[in-house]
Amino acid sequence: MDLGISGKRALVCASSKGLGLGCAEALADAGVDLVMNARGSAALEESAQKIRDTYGVDVVTVAADVTTPDGQARVLEAAKDVDILVTNAGGPPPGMWTDWDRDDFIQALDANMLAPIALIKALVPGMMARGWGRVVNITSVSVKAPIGVLGLSNSARAGLTGYVAGTARQVAGSGVTINNLQPGIHATDRAVSLDGGAAQAQGISIEQAKVNRCATIPAGRYGTREEFGATCAFMCSQLAGFMVGQNILLDGGATNSTM
Repeated sequence: MDLGISGKRALVCASSKGLGLGCAEALADAGVDLVMNARGSAALEESAQKIRDTYGVDVVTVAADVTTPDGQARVLEAAKDVDILVTNAGGPPPGMWTDWDRDDFIQALDANMLAPIALIKALVPGMMARGWGRVVNITSVSVKAPIGVLGLSNSARAGLTGYVAGTARQVAGSGVTINNLQPGIHATDRAVSLDGGAAQAQGISIEQAKVNRCATIPAGRYGTREEFGATCAFMCSQLAGFMVGQNILLDGGATNSTM
């Protein structure tokens, strides 16, 4: 399927590995040039070179922490004219509601709400002026169905979701869509971390923790970064121009909900 975005340019955050990398690969496969960002330069450069070699697109890398003003400035300097923005950040650590103090919540908000909003505010006006743009925020299934041990993520990502709900409808008339992609468990480092936490809490092996979690997913397995990336690329395509302010759940059916 031709997504109609060959020659466009995208900023994909946290794209050296995991779901962000899956999005970068899928966009590159559609002919999109990339600005790839992550905090660690080694993994970022390795992933970027593989994408250049595989897909033949132009890839600029910016190793920076986008939760900081300096990191945002460096990323935006490289990505000031992009057509597509994919925001992404690793989730806050799990725990119980009694574990977190104000500083923990501020860090979660900086990473999972305020940084995406800053990038949206910086890049969407240019998209509007050019009459076309796509923003996809990688959030979490926890926005749809809160997860007790992920209270920091529940809170911060829900805040971003509320911001997008209003903003998306204000910019849609200029040809810019903003939507959220909500992953359930995928085979990434985040899943390993969560399985490790469950294993420790329950006194079982990580392998058994994964088996137990897969049993709660109707698809019977974890998602892959390739599946996730393909969904993101479609949301960024010319074909998704009527999708505005939506939350697309990608969780193998784990969330039991009619809507």
